[in-house]
Amino acid sequence: MNNKFFQARTVALLGILIALVIVLQLFASAIPMFGITLNFSLIPIALAGILLGWVGGVIVGFSCGLVVFITMAVLGQEPSTAFLFQTNPFVLTLMCISKTTVAGLVSGLLHKVISKKNELVSVAVSSIVIPIINTGIYMLGIIIMKDSVATFLGLQASTFSLVFAAVFGLIWLNFVLEMAINVVLTPMLHRVIKAISKR
Repeated sequence: MNNKFFQARTVALLGILIALVIVLQLFASAIPMFGITLNFSLIPIALAGILLGWVGGVIVGFSCGLVVFITMAVLGQEPSTAFLFQTNPFVLTLMCISKTTVAGLVSGLLHKVISKKNELVSVAVSSIVIPIINTGIYMLGIIIMKDSVATFLGLQASTFSLVFAAVFGLIWLNFVLEMAINVVLTPMLHRVIKAISKR
């Protein structure tokens, strides 16, 4: 790890992004739309990967996953997540923490590689990959815990019902909204931060 990462300016930015993740996850993620909640906390993860590299992406992503795990699973803010934590504690914990941590890692690595050729493309790709990985790992976790999900929904796990299809439909809708939020807001905020930094 480069010692430059621990410079005061970098550590301050990292602290701001972690604080932003906590605030967005605790408050902004409670905004309901179409039966789901909007998630703005992926934006700081993307910004961390872009501005601070993969190390920053991992730290902010891990922080986000930890906040999600504590609030949704341990404190029971989301009943389905709390139920899955009781029935599949290891899988649920791994899913909650890994989905944003891995997303931050990949986002930072892709930005490092692509930015050598095109900065704008690298910012766009880093913004897009975060919700893809986040949703992908979440869906994988749901599939692994399908028996518990079926129990929570009052269904038979062996039957792929319309209700299960509806659940994955909501996950897909959530993914589309997260993608739109990230693709629009992350590049805008990146430009603002770069402009402020130059001054």
